This record gives sequence, structure tokens and C-alpha cells, in this order.
Amino acid sequence: MQLYVFVVITVLLIVKPTVNALFVSNLGADSLPFGYLLVAVTAVVTSYFYSKAIRKFSLVKITVISITVFSVAFLALGLILTYQFINKGTLYFYYIFVSLFAVVATSQFWIFANMVFNAREAKRIFGFIGAGAIAGGIFGGYLTSLLSGNFGNEFAIFTASFLILLCIPILKKVYTLRIQNLNTFKRKQVIANQDKLESSSLKLIRNSSHLTYIALITGIGVLVAKLVDFQFSDFANKAINNSDDLAAFFGFWFSTFNVVALTIQLFFTNKILNKIGVSSTLLILPLAIGISSLLFLTFPELWVLVIIKGIDGSFKQSLNKAAVELSIMPIPQNVKNQAKSYIDVAIDSIATGFAGFLLIFLVRRLDLSTIYITIIVLFFVFIWIVLIYKLREAYFNSFKKNIQKTLIFESSHKNDKRNNLSEIRKIFKSGNEEAILNMFDKLKDYKLRALEKDVIKLLDHPSTEVKIDAVRYLDAFDDTYNIIDKIESLVFEKNDTLAFVALDYIFNHSPITEDGFFTKYLDHSNEYVANAAILCLSQHSENNDKLAKKYDLDGRLQEKVIEYKTDEHIRDEEIVGLLLSIAHSKMKIQYDIIYENLSSPKSYIVKFATAAAGITKDEIFIKKLLGLLETKKFRKNAIKALKNYGPRIIDWILYLEKNDELSSATRRFIPRVIGSFQNENAVNILLDLLKSRNTTSRLEALKSLKKIKNKNLNLSVSKRTFRSLLYKEAKFYKNLLQILSSLQVVVNQKLADNQDSKDVIEARAKIVKALNNELDKSMLVIFRLLMFLYRKEDIQMVLNGLRSNVKEAKINSIELLDNLLEGSIKQEILPIAEHTVVDDDHYNSKVIPILHLSEKNYLEKLLTVSGSNIRRLTIQYIKTLNNKDYISVLLPIKKYNSKINKQLAYETYIGMLKEEASN
Repeated sequence: MQLYVFVVITVLLIVKPTVNALFVSNLGADSLPFGYLLVAVTAVVTSYFYSKAIRKFSLVKITVISITVFSVAFLALGLILTYQFINKGTLYFYYIFVSLFAVVATSQFWIFANMVFNAREAKRIFGFIGAGAIAGGIFGGYLTSLLSGNFGNEFAIFTASFLILLCIPILKKVYTLRIQNLNTFKRKQVIANQDKLESSSLKLIRNSSHLTYIALITGIGVLVAKLVDFQFSDFANKAINNSDDLAAFFGFWFSTFNVVALTIQLFFTNKILNKIGVSSTLLILPLAIGISSLLFLTFPELWVLVIIKGIDGSFKQSLNKAAVELSIMPIPQNVKNQAKSYIDVAIDSIATGFAGFLLIFLVRRLDLSTIYITIIVLFFVFIWIVLIYKLREAYFNSFKKNIQKTLIFESSHKNDKRNNLSEIRKIFKSGNEEAILNMFDKLKDYKLRALEKDVIKLLDHPSTEVKIDAVRYLDAFDDTYNIIDKIESLVFEKNDTLAFVALDYIFNHSPITEDGFFTKYLDHSNEYVANAAILCLSQHSENNDKLAKKYDLDGRLQEKVIEYKTDEHIRDEEIVGLLLSIAHSKMKIQYDIIYENLSSPKSYIVKFATAAAGITKDEIFIKKLLGLLETKKFRKNAIKALKNYGPRIIDWILYLEKNDELSSATRRFIPRVIGSFQNENAVNILLDLLKSRNTTSRLEALKSLKKIKNKNLNLSVSKRTFRSLLYKEAKFYKNLLQILSSLQVVVNQKLADNQDSKDVIEARAKIVKALNNELDKSMLVIFRLLMFLYRKEDIQMVLNGLRSNVKEAKINSIELLDNLLEGSIKQEILPIAEHTVVDDDHYNSKVIPILHLSEKNYLEKLLTVSGSNIRRLTIQYIKTLNNKDYISVLLPIKKYNSKINKQLAYETYIGMLKEEASN
């Protein structure tokens, strides 16, 4: 590819100075504007047929035909110069033809470059390839100066005719090597879509704000360049009369400009692009032209125009060219092929024509000095800069759309539409049991009096569960509809829960006295009623010792405890009632019953034992409740029970977490418990958890913080805090990567020497798996931290792309992230994101420099990692190795917070010492 563009630009720098010199010498600089206009008209017509051809034929075939036509035309020009058949028509024809050659040949090359390389490869390689173009400019310019000065223009043109044919075998070789074999996905995408693309190029550009801005920026850039070129040619023509000398002058300076461009390209382009990004790099050329144009207003001399032309020639072919080609990378390939050809040929030429029109009007009609053209240049430079700022957002959006189109999402959209009253009534009236219960669940925090009559009708529903929810819902209202009798009839339906909620409703709404109520129901012959009455008594005497003593609550519960311990056929509902009664009555002597039922094999009992433990708020249940967080079906109840403990539960959790007494599975849900309090203190605790050494704790803390923030609660955390945490997490990730890489080196060495036993291999494999798990979690922590610093939607899209199995989505995600991040955050995070894409990509295999550690050193580091049982696995690995050199790695024993790890380390240490002593 570098050789291909070298040849194209070499030929261009031979024919362009030669034809320009002939044109200016024979027709004068005043004829240039007419040449610009003719170029525009010809280009529009040509682009129409070219656009149709690119939809019908392959790009390779069109390019080969184009190169052949160029070669024949240059050969004809050489003959014309040799036999002196030059006339005005010939000069205009070749001036137009060379202008079209410049845009068509380079456009075709960059389309291929976009096909061959993806966005990340392009950012690294376009600078290198661009150096080939600039080298071609240097070589071609100096070659033109040499050939034209010594042998005449015709000899230079014959040379160009031969050189351009070299592009054909180079092109076919590139296609065979890369597009056909190594980039199958993109090749198929391009070829398959070319025939389907029926929209006109202009319509494609108009329908895309991204392409529109690129087209306008290209047009303005060409317009400014032509105005500068006219000034440069006009001043040079007035200073140099001979056409051969003028061609040599142009050739020399064009080559010199390319020397400057090559220096920029080799030493600065990639660094600037990586440092300030694509959009900011695009600003350099217009700003430099603007500043130098102000200088020309002060010193209107040829040497200043040489500087301006030099800036245009050198920056355009280096920094600006790379940035422009990168700016179009997010556009889908099939659209890019057609639109870019139109932009490079038609837009370029239309801008050239517009420049010609301006010059004719200003120079011919108004007879203004060329110095006034500088004012026009400054005006268009200002527009140019504004358009670049507009392009930035469109550039981001194109990457987002590209990622979305490339990824295959399996998403189900939840219907968040709020149910209005008519929909709720419809469900209550004709919905099935599940629908009604789901509706009650949604309405649990919204007691709507307008629904009271509808809910009363549900007291006759055949489902017991529906009746229970209906009574609970009605309990929030006064008994304005006299439904006490209706509720009392539910007490006798032989369902413990229904009996309890019905009795509780009666107690709260009936005019019956407290004495009358308990006298009537506590000793009822119906066991369901009696059990429900005891639960009701324990609940209402929770803060009323006199009531409990009056009806001998302790004695009644003691009888139930004896029945629980002796009756093998006691019903689950009776056990549940007993657990809740013990909890409400604060009968600590029987808390062991609640404790043992937290491990019941019956889920129904465990859920109510969990609720009972939360009611007691006793410390003995905390670890047990935390353990229940690991089981999905008990998690919601466990979180609710732990929340009952109030803010003091946070201190207990932090204590257990600090002493490493919580499993990794439990740690996942600790922040959810803390976040459920949704106050400033909870936020502060979650921020403390973000400093935890355990990756799971940090990840879940971020999730809970995000939930609090999404509920519009005041989250008074400075971005500086999140930046600091981000740098710390990036350091942690790289540390894990260093350990894993060092471990892999040891694995490869051991396998090569066949030194390890099966047990050692298995122990090491477990550590590798755990480290990879920690890396994945650390990556998620990094991206969740980024969501507090940047737009959540943008970062989430990048994360989705990186985690997908689609290569193109990963590449585009990294490029989008590259443009989103800035400064030190970019330097720290981008290499980590790129590392996740490393598989078969040779170009970014060393994005993070890694210094490998000895086995002893990485074992020491492993014992500082908390999460995924890495410490325990490391101790077990050391035990399996049984290498006395690693005894010191286990010390000091007191460093282990986990009692299990401490015991394991101690036993391993003592065992290795004994074996060493015996040896």
C-alpha cells in the first residue's frame, strides 16, 4: 500500500508541475480561474458516470481501467510535447485531466486503504502509509525538476506514463494478500452491498450529517487551497518567465513542501493524532493557514506565499490527510465507497469551480489585486473551523450507530407504561390470578381510594392469595363500606395467613374492644383462628408488656414450642406462625428455633424465618442472613430483613468484610443492602467500599451508587474522587495482568521441561481461571467508574462492543473510547481496553508493557489479591509445590484476615517446616 501511493504521488508530482507550468506560461495565471470552472463541470459529469460504474463493477476493475486510461493519456501528452502540437484547447484539456487524475487516483487508493485496515489499524498505519505518499511527492518533485530542467517536459511525461502502470500489479497483490484472504468479512460486506446500493451519492451525503460535514470541510479546504494556489502561481509567474524554469521552480518547492510533510508524518502525525484526537488534528491546517494569511496582509511578498503554500502542501498531505481519512472510518464500507468517491472527485472539483468563479469575479470584473484574495481566504478559514467543530459530534454518533448495527443484541424491552385506573380495574375484574397478584405488587406503595370498591369485590375471588392481598390493601383505608362482617367470614376459611390478615383487619377497624377481641378468638375451637389470634397478640403486644402478660403470651407460645418439638406432623403454616410470634414477642430464649429454620429444606419456611430474624434485629442472625444473599429465591427477603436492622447493620457488614469472613458470593450483595438505605451515609459507606481490596465489593458498590444516583438523590461526590478511584483500578488491573503473564511464562517453561505433576498443573490452572475472573470484574469496575465521568450511554455502548463476539464492534468501540476519553484518563484506560481485543491482532499485541516476575514474586503478589478465592488457591498451590524456597511467602501468618486462610497457611507452613527438618 505504501509503494502504491508512492507511485501515484510520484506520477502526480511529475505531471502536475509540468502541466501547470505549461498552462501558466502559455495562457497566464489569469486563465487559471477558467481552468478551475472547467474542472468543476467536467468532474460533475465524470462523477455521475463513475458513481454508476462503482455500483455496477468491482473497485479493482474500475481502478485498473482508470490507471490504463491515465497512462495512455500521459503517453499522448508526451507525444504532443515532442512534436509541438500544443494549442489552447490541448492545454485546457490536460489541465482538467491532471486535476481529475489527482483526485480520482488518490481517492481510489484511500478507499482501498479503508477496506484493508480497520479503525484501530488505520490509526497506527495511515501515518506510515502517508509517509509513502509524501516520499512520492519528494521524489516526483525533484525528479520533475531534474528531468524538465535537463531533458525537457516531454521526457518527464513519458516517465510518468510508464510509472503509473506499476500500480496495477501492486493493486492486485494487495487485494490477494489482504482483502481476499485476511479481511473476508469486510470484503464480503463491500462486494455484497455494492450491487444493492441504489441511492445517489448526493442523497447518501445529504442523509448523513457526518458525510455532509466531511463534504463541506473537503470543499472549503479545496476552495482555500485553490485561492492560495492562484496567489502562489500568479506571483511566481510574474517572477519567472521561462516555462521550463517555472516547472523546475514548482517541482523544487513542491518537493520541498513534501520533505517538510514527510518530517511531520514520520515524527509527529501519529503522536498528535493519539494525543489530541481526530477532530482537533483537523483544526491545525486551517489555523496555520489563517495565521500565515494574516502575515501576508502585512508582508504581501512571494516568500510569504511560499510559506502559506508550504503549510497547505505539507500539513494537508500529512496531519490533515491522516485525520480526514480517519474521520470517515465509522461510515459503513459500502456507503463510504460511493460517497467518498463523490466527495473526492465531485465535491473537490465543484469547490475548484467555485474558486474559479470567485477569482473571475474578483480579478477580472472588479480588477482587484490578488492581495484581496487573502481576505476571502480568512473568511473561509473561519467557516472551515466551525464545520470541524460540527463534525466532532457527528463523528461520535457514527461510531455509535456503527457499533449498534454490528452488534447482535438479544434484548427484550420492558413495557414501562404506567397502568391507568381503567386498566387496573380491568385486570381486577377479568384478569387471572397471576395478573391480579402482579397488580397488587405494583400498587403496594400506592393506596388509591378510587380502587377501594374494586378491591372489595375481590374478597369473593376464588383464589386465597388474591383475598389475602385484597385484605392487606383495604387495611390502609377506614371501614367506610362496613365490610367487617365480610372480613370476619374469611377468618374461618382454614388458611393461616388469611385468618391472620383478616383478624388483624378486624382488630384495627372493628369497634370491638381489645378484651373482647382476644377473648373471642384466642381460645377459639378452630385451630386456624386460634393460631392467627396468637400471632396477632404477639404483634400488638410487641411494645405492650401488660397486654402480653394479661393473656399469658409467653405461656401460650411455650405450649406451641412444645408442640413444635414433639409433633412430627405439625403443619408448615403453624411453624411459620410460631416463628413470627417468637420474633414479635422478643422471646430470646426461643431464638434458636428461628435460627435453625433459616436452614430449613423448605423454602416457604426459610422465607418466613428470614422475616422473623429481621423483626428481632438480633445480631446472632446477621451472618446467617448475609449467607442467604447468595440464594436468589431468598435474596429479596434477606435484604429486607437486613434493612430492618437499620443503619447499624452497615457497621457489622464492614467488620465482617474487613476480617474476610464473607464469601465472594455474599460480597456481591452487601452494597445492595447498604444502598437500600438511600441516604448520604449509605453513599459514604459505598464510597469506602470502592476502596476495598475485593473486586466484587467494588463492583457491587458502584452498581448501588448508580441506582442511588438514578433515583435523583443528592450524590455529592466530586469527579476528582472517581478519577482517583479510576487510576487506582487501572493500576490494579495492570498488576493482575503482570501476575497472569508471569504465571503463563512459568507454565510454558514447566510444560516445555515436563516438570510438573498433575496436581501442580491443576492447582495452577485454578489460579489462572480465578485471575481471569478478577480481570473481567476489574474491567467492569473501570467502565462503571467511567460512567460517573462521561455519558453513561456512550460508555455502556463501548462496553457492549468490547464484550461482544463481533470483531468489528470491538474495533469500533475502542475507536469511540479513544475519542471520548482525554488526557491522563485516556493514557491509563485506552491500553487496557485495547488489551481486551488482543487475539489474532498483531498490531496491538504489546499495548501494555509487562515486566515479568519470578514465581516467588508473583506468589507474594497473589497473596495480596482479595477475591475469587485467590489467596486460598495460592496457599493450596504452594502446598502442592512443596518447595521450601516458598516458605517465606506464607509469612507472616497473622496477615490473613480469613480464619480459613490463616489455618490453611499455618498448616502448610508447619508441614513444610517439618518436612525440611526431617530431610
